[in-house]
Amino acid sequence: MSINIVDRHKRILDKLETNGYVKVNELSEEFNVSLVTIRKDLKVLEERNLLFRSHGKAIPANPYITEHHVTIKEKLYSKEKSKIAATAAAILEPNDSIILASGTSVIEFARHIPPLNGLTVLSASLNASIILAELKEIEVMQLGGSVRSSASSVVGPIAEKMLSEFTFTKLFVGVDGIDLDFGLTTTSAMEASLNKEMIKASQKIIVLADSSKFNKKGFGRICGLEEVDQIITDSGIDNRTKERLIELGVELTIV
Repeated sequence: MSINIVDRHKRILDKLETNGYVKVNELSEEFNVSLVTIRKDLKVLEERNLLFRSHGKAIPANPYITEHHVTIKEKLYSKEKSKIAATAAAILEPNDSIILASGTSVIEFARHIPPLNGLTVLSASLNASIILAELKEIEVMQLGGSVRSSASSVVGPIAEKMLSEFTFTKLFVGVDGIDLDFGLTTTSAMEASLNKEMIKASQKIIVLADSSKFNKKGFGRICGLEEVDQIITDSGIDNRTKERLIELGVELTIV
């Protein structure tokens, strides 16, 4: 026996909150209504910004990211980024050779890096390099290349070639999205390409990402989660994502 539209919508949203997704065919069977009816239900709920439809299913929100300037992004989740940065700085060791990718989490990390003797930093972020230039104990190398103005960072073949000349103990990378199936992403294809080369040059891959980055996708894929050693994030991460990351063998640090 089918149920009325109001109850059906409520149960759809309840299932979405519990499972993280709903499938059109499963809802059709459960509620004993046609696929067309379920699609209409999901369309109405999407128009009310309560879900996002995608390929025979629906998820809680639009996973696709649009690019914003670094000055805007720095104001978002600033407290969480500060805690993440402090935790990341605590795992640095004297004589480490590290890469800093781009992004506001990486810039905040640069502010927390202590004056460790023998620490070498290769930075794609112009802002991070300026911050670290104040510390005489640290050798700072600015990656060359074309400047990506929205991120105040460098990208391109010159930067990629430079990376091939070195090897590093750790890579600290910020991302625009982390999808459990698709992996790490950014809004820029050129930045994603550079990040791939950073991964090849590094022994340990550490992702700095506030919890808003999970279940989101950017245009450029960096890598799958199987290549990630550690993710440092905040307590806003949901339990389903947390459990899945642990299953995948990622060292998850929650601040």
